[in-house]
Amino acid sequence: MSDKRVLLIIGGGIAAYKSLELIRLLAKASVATRAILTKAGAEFVTPLSVGALTGDKVYQDLFNLTDEAEMGHIELSRSADLVIVAPATADLMAKAANGFANDLASTALLATDKPVLMVPAMNVRMWEHAATQRNLARLKADGVHIVGPDQGDMACGEFGYGRMAEPETIKGAILTLLNDGPLKGKHVLMTAGPTVEAIDPVRFLSNRSSGKQGYAIARALAALGARVTLVSGPTELAPPHGVTLKRVESAREMLNACQDSLPADAVICVAAVADWRPSEAANAKLKKDKDGVPAISLVENPDILATLSKPGAKRPRLVIGFAAETHDVEAHARAKIAKKGCDWIVANDVSGDVMGGAENEVLLIRSDGAEAWPRMTKDAVARKLAAEVGHALGAKAPARG
Repeated sequence: MSDKRVLLIIGGGIAAYKSLELIRLLAKASVATRAILTKAGAEFVTPLSVGALTGDKVYQDLFNLTDEAEMGHIELSRSADLVIVAPATADLMAKAANGFANDLASTALLATDKPVLMVPAMNVRMWEHAATQRNLARLKADGVHIVGPDQGDMACGEFGYGRMAEPETIKGAILTLLNDGPLKGKHVLMTAGPTVEAIDPVRFLSNRSSGKQGYAIARALAALGARVTLVSGPTELAPPHGVTLKRVESAREMLNACQDSLPADAVICVAAVADWRPSEAANAKLKKDKDGVPAISLVENPDILATLSKPGAKRPRLVIGFAAETHDVEAHARAKIAKKGCDWIVANDVSGDVMGGAENEVLLIRSDGAEAWPRMTKDAVARKLAAEVGHALGAKAPARG
């Protein structure tokens, strides 16, 4: 990425502080950043702090004769490989959607011939307003890429969608759009999240999987240039940028979606698939009666990992399964790799706070041995596993560690 450069437009809003961390993360990925700081953005971060992190001049005024002589707004908008607006305020989105050009930021957006990525950040009511949603639809129709916003607490005290996506997520989207990763040209099929097996119209069998680890791996693979298809059970997570998401509920739906997504160079089965389902789901809500608790007959669900591991023309080159265990982790994982016929197993102990938590500690088991990874964030696990996948598929992968 050492030859890549992005233009970052920093809009006004409390989320502008995240733009500083984004610049730092991009620098670590060897992506150079040049910045436009809007008048409103300068109320939250200073030109000095932005310039110190970019190592470049910070541009602010459309009518600065010195800046125009040294780097005109046309050249500024076209000298980068990608233009990013973060935070993208309702005002900046409106200007871009409607072709306004009355300051340096909006003029650069109108003059650019490069891809544009917007990262919205605003009050939840502003985000939900019909005008903002109309502008969003127009921007998407114009080919603008969008990341976020996330749901959560606002600085104004309200709760809902409008929080700017986290810098690590934005960085992943940027690297995907720059698309020079070691997995470019590879298709990776993934499963994530829980499955839901209906008992009746209001009850179901499921598990505590949040989908966080699977979604993190999908993001990491996409950041390395892979074309990723993510088959996901029900989660509350936002779709990873640049990833094709197929939503399912039951194990049978997940298997069908996986088979429909083949061929693939690799498949990674992270989903916590229910082993059993009711033999027959009731058409109406089961009621209490004098006979007590109703009996529920269970049958075995299809084994997605074993099915995708079977030899044949459509078997991916690399099949990876996850083993969520509560005891004897390595022994159970080794038994699973032999039984399923997959190539690798990523085993973890879920007896603690792994399901739904932010960290994980895994054991990667291959035919040539086992490698214990220290406890780290799920994003770090994802990046490390993505690098291993790149190495196994014969691509030039980033240094491991």
